[in-house]
Amino acid sequence: MLRLKSMLQGEIMKKPENLEKIPWPEVMTLIWGCFMAILDTSIVNTALPTMRATFGGDADSVQWVVTAYMLTSGMVIPVTGFLCDRFGNKRIYLISLSIFIGGSVLCAAATSNNFLIFARVIQAIGGGIIMPVSMSMIRIIVPREKMGMAMGIWGVSAMGAPSIGPTLGGYIVVHLGWQWIFTINLPIGIIAIVLGLIILRETPQKTGLKLDVLGFILSASACFALLLALSKGQDEGWTSLYIVSLLIYTVGASVLFVLWENTTEQPLIDLQLLKNRTYCISILAVSLSNIAMYSITFLIPIYSQNIRGLTALQSGQVTMPSALAIALMMPVSGRLFDRFGAAPLCVAGFSIAGYYSYQLHTLTADTSFTDMQWILVKRAIGLGLAMMPVSTAGINTIPKQLAARASAINNVVRQIAGSFGIALITYVMMHRQIYHNAWLSETLNWSSSATVIAVKNLQSTVIHHGISSSAVMARYCAEELLGMSLQQQAYLASVNDAMLVPAIIVSLTVPLGFFLNKKAVENENSKQHARLIQPASSKTL
Repeated sequence: MLRLKSMLQGEIMKKPENLEKIPWPEVMTLIWGCFMAILDTSIVNTALPTMRATFGGDADSVQWVVTAYMLTSGMVIPVTGFLCDRFGNKRIYLISLSIFIGGSVLCAAATSNNFLIFARVIQAIGGGIIMPVSMSMIRIIVPREKMGMAMGIWGVSAMGAPSIGPTLGGYIVVHLGWQWIFTINLPIGIIAIVLGLIILRETPQKTGLKLDVLGFILSASACFALLLALSKGQDEGWTSLYIVSLLIYTVGASVLFVLWENTTEQPLIDLQLLKNRTYCISILAVSLSNIAMYSITFLIPIYSQNIRGLTALQSGQVTMPSALAIALMMPVSGRLFDRFGAAPLCVAGFSIAGYYSYQLHTLTADTSFTDMQWILVKRAIGLGLAMMPVSTAGINTIPKQLAARASAINNVVRQIAGSFGIALITYVMMHRQIYHNAWLSETLNWSSSATVIAVKNLQSTVIHHGISSSAVMARYCAEELLGMSLQQQAYLASVNDAMLVPAIIVSLTVPLGFFLNKKAVENENSKQHARLIQPASSKTL
């Protein structure tokens, strides 16, 4: 206990002039594997139509290729803190990479949709662990004063990979075949394992730990139920017995989890972390920004493909510049964080992101390709400036001994926030489409001169193009075309309305930045270390 006390006190009293350097070989090794795992979560979406054509079945069965991965990865994340503390971060990282690669090989060899879903579950067990383990390992091996720069570089994979995925996935599917979106993980993963074996150092292991089995069952099942409800809520209906039952179970299991964790001697997650004010504000800011980010990521392909008529590959090209912008901003924001702290970056970055998110609600069917890209790029610059500093500010208040547990909480929150963002934006868009359809139908006067002229012009166009030579059928076609045009306008209006939601949400994150100033982070860091030292010192009396 005295050793723990002296170690913690030594960490607090480190002087700036004795700062260690960032172990870049280890950081880049972790980024390599992490980028592969995160990229796979978004790259698969592009291949779903091709998979459906290959295996047959309906859209819902093919969608389980994505849903199964999301649910499984969400279930395994809570246990990563225990695994890292018990067996060491390096060992768990290499095992998770191996599982992920094995699952990828099975996915590429799949001969049916059910087998592919099974293989995705295997892949998700490894993929769900990789990100929190790499984040906690960076927290352990990087000096606290250099954490901003290291997390900024690491954030290139966390933020850039989801945006690059659709474009890369579209190219691979068109030119190589859908199997290659999984096969490509084999050489990349083997390189990651070899680098990990050679470069990474093992972290301390706590041999006396026992797995909190009940805590794991409660947390994993609660995550499973919540993520399933968020993914199926729009299809099943939010008031349906199926979804309501899932949500009730989520609340019940979460309450039991909290009660159990506060009584057991070796909890799965240290809930005392949630008494850390700075860490909680950081998690809230990360949640809101992830909701906003995933909402736009979901809406832009809908706008590009369903309204503009672009292909999946062209739609990916729309978002590619913004992905590069985030990637370039991450190291910059990391360097600025080390110097100025999170507060000014959060306020400035989220203000920029909020403004340009609001600009997206003015998109029309004629908005140019370049204008759309520039709005997304400017928005990405704001997000890239703010998101990683906000997350790092909270992590910096966590003692290294609890890094794995805190990292698990962070990643569960990120996953739930992303799923909630997509569910929320889908709900808003569908309901606004119903509203606009009804409003346009009511306001359309078929006997007005403008409508009569429009119908006659469309009727002439139908006859001119040889679609129908009958005046009666031509008029019918003209009226149908006018109705379809109104539906398209209603669809565009609903997408524009939905674009306002992430703009509002990211704007709510701005004031949170004022609570993440350098003084608040330092005070909370000292308080958290004192919390661990106090029990240790009292037991030695």
